[in-house]
Amino acid sequence: MTAQKPASWAYAEEFVTETPVVEQARRRGEELGASPVGTGAGVLLRLLAAASKAKSVIEIGTGAGTSGLWLLEGMPSDGILTTIDVEPEHQAAARQAYREAGVAPQRTRVISGRALDVLPRMTDAAYDMVVVDAEKSEYPSYVEHAIRLLRSGGVLVLDNMLWHDRVADPAARDEQTRVLRDLGKQLRDDERLVPALLPVGDGVLAAVKR
Repeated sequence: MTAQKPASWAYAEEFVTETPVVEQARRRGEELGASPVGTGAGVLLRLLAAASKAKSVIEIGTGAGTSGLWLLEGMPSDGILTTIDVEPEHQAAARQAYREAGVAPQRTRVISGRALDVLPRMTDAAYDMVVVDAEKSEYPSYVEHAIRLLRSGGVLVLDNMLWHDRVADPAARDEQTRVLRDLGKQLRDDERLVPALLPVGDGVLAAVKR
C-alpha cells in the first residue's frame, strides 16, 4: 500500500456529495445514535439499486432514513422500499426525511418491530435487493432470511463488514468482530452468491444471488 492510499480513499468517499436532505438525515441519525451510513456507502447503495433496477427493496435497520434516501434515489420511480426497525424514534426521523425529500408516501413501507419477527412473514424470492444494517449479532440470521427473500439476480448488501477496522485485525476477537469476520468468510464461500467485500465506509459486502 502506498503512503497516498488513505488520501485516495478519502477522496473516493467524498467524490459524490450529499444532498442537503441526506445531510440533514445523517445529522439526525448521529444525534439519535442511529449510526447513519457515510457518503461512500450511500453512493454505493444508490448505484446497486440503480444497476439492478430494484423495484422491491428490504432494508433491515431504518436508522434516521439516510440509507433509505440513497436507495430511493437509485430505485425506479415506482420502486417500493420496505424498511424495518425496532426503534419508533428512528422511524419517525426516517419518515420526516422521506417527506423532506419529496418521496411519495406509497413508495415506503415503514415496519416497526424486530426484524427476525417480521422477515419470516415475507414472501420468498419476491425482492430485488436486501440491505442489512442492524444488530450485528443477528447478521447471520438476517442473511439467511435475505437469501430466501431475494430473487435470482437480486443483490444482498451488508454494512459494517470491516467493523471499525477490527475484522482485518487477527488480534481483535470480541464477539461482534468474530461474528462479522466469520460471516464474511461464510458468504465468500457460499455457492448461492457472487460476493465482493468493498473498503467503502465501514466496509460493505455486496453479493448477487445466483
